[in-house]
Amino acid sequence: MNHFETRLKSGDNTFKEIFHRYPYNPILMAKDWPYPVNVVLNPAATMFNGKVLLLARVEDRRGFSHLTKAISDDGISNWIIDKSPTLSPNPANPEEAWGIEDPRITYINELKKYAITYTAYSECGPAVSLAFTDDFVNFERMGPIIPPEDKDATLFPRRFGKRWVLIHRPSAHGANIWVSCSENLKYWGDHKVLINSRGGSWWDGSKVGISTQPLETPKGWLVLYHGVRETASGSLYRLGFALLDLDNPLKVLHRSDEWVFGPQEYYEKEGDVRDVVFPCGWVLNPDNNKIKMYYGAADTCIALATASLDDILAYIETCPVPEERYLR
Repeated sequence: MNHFETRLKSGDNTFKEIFHRYPYNPILMAKDWPYPVNVVLNPAATMFNGKVLLLARVEDRRGFSHLTKAISDDGISNWIIDKSPTLSPNPANPEEAWGIEDPRITYINELKKYAITYTAYSECGPAVSLAFTDDFVNFERMGPIIPPEDKDATLFPRRFGKRWVLIHRPSAHGANIWVSCSENLKYWGDHKVLINSRGGSWWDGSKVGISTQPLETPKGWLVLYHGVRETASGSLYRLGFALLDLDNPLKVLHRSDEWVFGPQEYYEKEGDVRDVVFPCGWVLNPDNNKIKMYYGAADTCIALATASLDDILAYIETCPVPEERYLR
């Protein structure tokens, strides 16, 4: 019996909130930036030198995006923001002609480097690009690793056997979440659907895409993803969970039927693009098992929500096992 069926049987029609919004959201806005910008949104997140580091997508007043670093001791306040773009589109790379967007950060212990996957945007469409850094000042750009149209990509932090695994979302294949494998982080193959968009009236019926970098837990790899439902008034972005097998992340153990977080507050419902919550990063405090999730709200500002990892795992284990046809 899944979580939803259990509540129906008990007569409980309330949903226990898993994520709790920071009461003073948004935490970062365009007015906080040390140089003129239109909006700040969709930040990647990681721990760096004991502090929370966000790599935010920043849109200028032309409509083109770049990435800028913000660092905070507590991950909430007193952000130190780079006075100029941290990672800008490279004029020598035609695939970045219209900007770079929506980064995710994974620390690769084997390489002693942070891997940044991001969307490179041009007239050819969105493509998945990769860069490495060890200091968030100097970057080694690997260029596109998955061609257009593809986006919403993140790496697992370690190999499985000899192979690295990349989660991404081709736009031309039903807008499902896929995985691909590589032995060298450059050439990718063995492509497979991991999480499908469910169609119909489902909250994730129109398309799905990875949100944050996968988090390794004793129960499996915890995945947070966004789902989109097309409505009469436009696209509605919400979030759900999946749990993947620790040794074989191509196998989905559980997937939430219900969304766990969606647009609710004014800063999520009104902005450049209304009704959007879009996380690209989270950080875990191992001392108390608390997660800080950073998300773009209405494509206009950056907000924060927190959750207990224990609560998330207790919830996801009550969720259904996907149909066998999606595990092959």
